[in-house]
Amino acid sequence: MSMARAAQKDSKTDSGKKLSNVSRDDLLKYYRQMVLIRRFEERAGQLYGMGLIGGFCHLYIGQEAVAVGMEAASKDGDQVITGYRDHGHMLAAGMDPNAVMAELTGRSGGSSKGKGGSMHMFDIETGFFGGHGIVGAQVSLGTGLAFADFYKQNGNVSFTYFGDGAANQGQVYESFNMAQLWKLPVVYVIENNEYAMGTALARASATVNLSQRGSSFGIPGETVDGMDVFAVKEAAERAAEHARSGKGPYILEMKTYRYRGHSMSDPAKYRSKEEVDEVKTTRDPIDHVKTMLQQAGVSEDDIKTIDNEIKAIVLEAVEFAQTSPEPDPSELYTDVYLEA
Repeated sequence: MSMARAAQKDSKTDSGKKLSNVSRDDLLKYYRQMVLIRRFEERAGQLYGMGLIGGFCHLYIGQEAVAVGMEAASKDGDQVITGYRDHGHMLAAGMDPNAVMAELTGRSGGSSKGKGGSMHMFDIETGFFGGHGIVGAQVSLGTGLAFADFYKQNGNVSFTYFGDGAANQGQVYESFNMAQLWKLPVVYVIENNEYAMGTALARASATVNLSQRGSSFGIPGETVDGMDVFAVKEAAERAAEHARSGKGPYILEMKTYRYRGHSMSDPAKYRSKEEVDEVKTTRDPIDHVKTMLQQAGVSEDDIKTIDNEIKAIVLEAVEFAQTSPEPDPSELYTDVYLEA
C-alpha cells in the first residue's frame, strides 16, 4: 500500500472524542485532506514553473473546504464532475496523488496514461468523471449522469461543479430546466471565488446571488460559507438528501476564494495583495480546522506529524511523476473509439 493510500485509510480509522457536534475523527480527516490538496497544489505550481507541467494549470489553493466538505456528504456510487480547476476534487474523491501528479507531467503512470493532462483526468473507480476544459460543458454532462441515475433508480447523486463565470452560460440553464422537469438527482455546486477568470462577479453578472439562479425553474438553492468545511458538509447533506429523495435538483453557491491567479499564467493584477492577505489571515479553511483541533486537545506536535506525513506523500508523488516513463507513441491511437 502506498503512503497516500495508507494515509487515506488512517484518516478513516482514527478514534477520538466529540467536540460539540464535530468529532475529533472528522477534524483530523478534514485537516489531512485539505493539507494534502494545499501541499499538492503548491508542488504542482513549482513543477509548472520548472517546465515539467505543460499546457494550462489551474490551482485550487484556498478553495479546499469545498471539495472536502462536499465529498464528506457523498456516498459510494455518487459521481463528481467539474471544470478545469480539478486537482483538489480528484484528491478529495480519493484518487492516488501519484497518479494525479504523473498525469500532470504527462507520464504513463498518470490516471489517464499521460494523455489527459491537468484539465482532462478521469477515474471511474472513485466516481470522478473528469475535469473539463470547455467552460460550463460539464454542467450538461453532470445532468446526464443524474439522468442515468434516475433511469437506473440506483439512489446515486451527481455532484456537478462549476464556477461563477460559468454560471452565465446558456447550457447551464438548459440543464436546470431539464433537471427540474424530470426531477433528476443532481446537486449543482457553484464555486464562487469572486473573479471567474479575472473579472469581479458584479461586473459580469446582472445578479450576484447565484444560489437563486434556478428560481425561475423552481430549483431551491442556498448560499454557503465555502471557507468552512463543516458548513459545506452540512449544506451538502441537505442538498444530497433533497436530490436523493426524488425532489429533484438543488443549487449550492459556495462563497470561496482562490489565493492564486486564474491559472499559472495569470498575474492576478485585478485585485490587491492586501485583499488576498486579508482572506488568508481571517478566513483560511485549513487554519480554521487547525484551531478546532487545538481546542479539541490535539497537540502542536501531533499536527506537525500530520503535516510531515502529507509532505512525504507529496514528495513521493513528485518523484513518481518525474520517474514514470512517458507514454509510448502507440498510445496516440488508443482510447479514441469505444468498441461495442
